[in-house]
Amino acid sequence: MSQFIKYYEILVEWNSFMNLTTITEFDEVILKHFLDSISIVKGLNLKKMHTVIDVGTGAGFPGIPLKIVYPHLQITLLDSLNKRIKFLNKVISSLHLKEINTIHGRAEDYAKQLEYRESYDLCVSRAVANLSSLAEYCLPYIRKGGLFVPYKSGTVEQEVKDAEKAIHVMGGGMKEIIHFQLLDTDMERSLVIIEKKKNTPGQYPRKAGLPVKEPIK
Repeated sequence: MSQFIKYYEILVEWNSFMNLTTITEFDEVILKHFLDSISIVKGLNLKKMHTVIDVGTGAGFPGIPLKIVYPHLQITLLDSLNKRIKFLNKVISSLHLKEINTIHGRAEDYAKQLEYRESYDLCVSRAVANLSSLAEYCLPYIRKGGLFVPYKSGTVEQEVKDAEKAIHVMGGGMKEIIHFQLLDTDMERSLVIIEKKKNTPGQYPRKAGLPVKEPIK
């Protein structure tokens, strides 16, 4: 609890001079950022996971809340904006978190590096992007048998249908979709659980920008 409170204090302090979140009220941050990040427990047993990468982590969601609740996890936080990385490093040091590291760069670039490619049990992302693009960004990081779980708002059946080809090409296969409402609210959320069935072909992900500009259909 003390770590979450400290995290909130640093978030609000840094948000005063850089754009991290539009949600700043204590109760709303607890609900819409912290609890939402941890909601993955509705679909996964994280005690059985070890290595996790959070792609497009932003202000550290869901990666840092998951690390606080499950300290055994080895977590990588990836973001393309260096000033957000500085914020994340401040949170990590202030909360005395171990076995969690940050990477400044594009998901497309690091997914090509042997150190990161197909080396994680789980990839999570709350990034605002369509599922076809996210599949190309994220699935290359996951080992065969691992999982990719994007956090989504509302119903996602059509988005999942549109992303079927991209998921398949990246070596993934749909496992299930878990719908729920955030605690004591009518805000609908969805966890899309995708399993890595086979290795991602070497030409993916494509060069920077293409997964968003020309998603696989």
